[in-house]
Amino acid sequence: MSKRIVVLISGSGSNLQAIMDAIDAGQINGRIAAVLSNKADAYGLERAQKANIPALILKHTEFDDRESFDQAMIEKIDHYQPDLIVLAGFMRILTAEFVRHYQGRMLNIHPSLLPKYKGLHTHKRAIEAGDLYHGCTVHFVTEELDGGPLAVQGKVSIDMDDDEDSLQQKVHAVEHKIYPLAVEWICSDKLKWTPKGILINNQPLPSEGYQLDSSV
Repeated sequence: MSKRIVVLISGSGSNLQAIMDAIDAGQINGRIAAVLSNKADAYGLERAQKANIPALILKHTEFDDRESFDQAMIEKIDHYQPDLIVLAGFMRILTAEFVRHYQGRMLNIHPSLLPKYKGLHTHKRAIEAGDLYHGCTVHFVTEELDGGPLAVQGKVSIDMDDDEDSLQQKVHAVEHKIYPLAVEWICSDKLKWTPKGILINNQPLPSEGYQLDSSV
């Protein structure tokens, strides 16, 4: 049975597009039931509208606090009865209540090889540290920022002539591979959050997640 997905965005929605393309190609046994943005000018909303996907706007600036905004989001999202919530460049820190409400069925992608470089400016930090590799991680969302169980990681090499922009472009290319892959696996029940931990094909997934060989 096809899974229902709600995607949360704040910007251009390039990862949203990658997931939409994978659904269109038959890679993912799911459909995007709605796209929600906290910013009315997010280009990702146009992507949704062109694909005839409900595009919802809920401005956080119109709420008194984080809790009331998150509660309003829950009401909008739950209308679509989603099996999976995908954070695709959603630039808001979520309340513990929101995270618990969707525990085990909410994914995020972070531009580093977690647990390294949680937070911002990950490309700059990786270059300054002299790392040979950088990358991105799809992880389940928990109350700890960028701290949930890892699902899939993709790696890129850091070359001598790389700067923040060139490294970001490399990482984006890998993001557009591993995010649809993680969504595909959840929609096919290959990847699961369980009381025993994260399982892939009913076997425990290593703590570093599945390592996609994507070095470029």
